Amino acid sequence: MAEKTGATWPSLVWNEWAATADTLHMWTQIVGKTRLALTPLQNHWWNVPLYVTARGLGTSAMPYGDDALDIEFDFVTHALHFRMSSGQEREMKLRPRTVADFYKEYLDTLASLGVEVKIDPMPCELAHPIRFDLDTEHKSYDPEYVERFWHVLMFTEKVFRRFGTGFLGKISPIHFFWGSFDMAVTRFSGRPAPPRPGVDGIQREAYSHEVISAGFWPGNGGYGAAAFYCYAAPVPEGLSEAKVRPAAAGWDKALGEFILKYEDLRAETSPEDALMEFLESTYAAAADAAKWDRAALER
Repeated sequence: MAEKTGATWPSLVWNEWAATADTLHMWTQIVGKTRLALTPLQNHWWNVPLYVTARGLGTSAMPYGDDALDIEFDFVTHALHFRMSSGQEREMKLRPRTVADFYKEYLDTLASLGVEVKIDPMPCELAHPIRFDLDTEHKSYDPEYVERFWHVLMFTEKVFRRFGTGFLGKISPIHFFWGSFDMAVTRFSGRPAPPRPGVDGIQREAYSHEVISAGFWPGNGGYGAAAFYCYAAPVPEGLSEAKVRPAAAGWDKALGEFILKYEDLRAETSPEDALMEFLESTYAAAADAAKWDRAALER
């Protein structure tokens, strides 16, 4: 019998839905690039992510002249909703289809609302990108696994919000980054970071200041397993030797960050408490190693 989609912390084995995830990744990039085009730059690219909503992932309101537009992936009815503050609405069905087909209908839908936006058709942060308008390779959509993914994001965001209450310093909203296809929350020490040699403008802006970032990603990019992570940038000396909790978590030498695999979290008696342990212990290890002024930054 198939697992209930709404089950708490549902199974999310990467190779069971990788094709769907890769297609959805491209669709979120198309919507995310619309937000990038319509909103002014905020520090660390905070104007570009998507956000978890009560029904999926959305852009929040984007200004367009005297109007405003929001776009939301609805993973309950499996539709992409376009809403204007003037009252106009449009909808696209989310179903198995090529990225090229999705992209064409997406641009046509924006045009029908009177929205003109220039989107770079080349995907970001991929080893082998295919232009959206030429991508007939990615064409899968399994509603059950999309719902599982969304439920994991919702449960994770709930814990991330709890985690954020104890920090008084600068902290990001809980972002879903469509470039890397992961959700993250980032804390800042308040100190500028040393320049990162050889990075592009995106990385330079993202890591202009010292950060400790925690997040969840479903296993794309070659990792092959859903996991929670925590990293510090720049990486302080000795961080890899730190002991963190729960017992299943640890330092991944290849990635240069702490990892707690999602399936290990699901095996815990209380996944929520275990995730909070991971967030708190990895933050403490990184903040101590980097000599953050924790007395001033924490409640």
